[in-house]
Amino acid sequence: MSTQEIAVRDDATYRLKADIEDFLYAEADLIDNRQFKEWLDLLEEDIVYFMPIRRNVKFGQHAERENTVSGQGISWFDEDKWTLSKRVEQILTGVHYAEEPLSRVCHMISNVQILAVRDNEAGQREVDVRSRFLVYQNRVEYETYLFVGKRNDTLRLTDAGWRVARREIILDQNVLLAKNLTTFF
Repeated sequence: MSTQEIAVRDDATYRLKADIEDFLYAEADLIDNRQFKEWLDLLEEDIVYFMPIRRNVKFGQHAERENTVSGQGISWFDEDKWTLSKRVEQILTGVHYAEEPLSRVCHMISNVQILAVRDNEAGQREVDVRSRFLVYQNRVEYETYLFVGKRNDTLRLTDAGWRVARREIILDQNVLLAKNLTTFF
């Protein structure tokens, strides 16, 4: 498996970036339009969906200690396709205490950067992508929350199109100000 770092900016790179951006925007629309089952179809079966808890640490310790680690200790999310599917099923029952009535959500995705392109062991094209997000959530009448941060995604090109194989969500706050985390990022 060889990884190609994106150094040259040619027509093919810009076409790939446009395809990736279109995919990310369409994915956000599915979540915003509450098309959760269709959103699940964009996730690979082996997806890792991870949001670490962030900590305030001393200067010089950020790289090692600021974020919790997947599979070790506590995190906001450390999920796979099965747990994400169960979350969707729970919301769609209509009796999910934190999502009845359903939230109004708007995702803004920006600063999309392609970091690397490679073929995996199965010969599928994978692209490492970094982006920024702003998620607005309105609950019932008076609850309004903003989630701001960064995402590190690995997108995989399949016969059905692009799919999310890995998502790391870095929320730019270490104390969650929302009452719950029911939205998808």
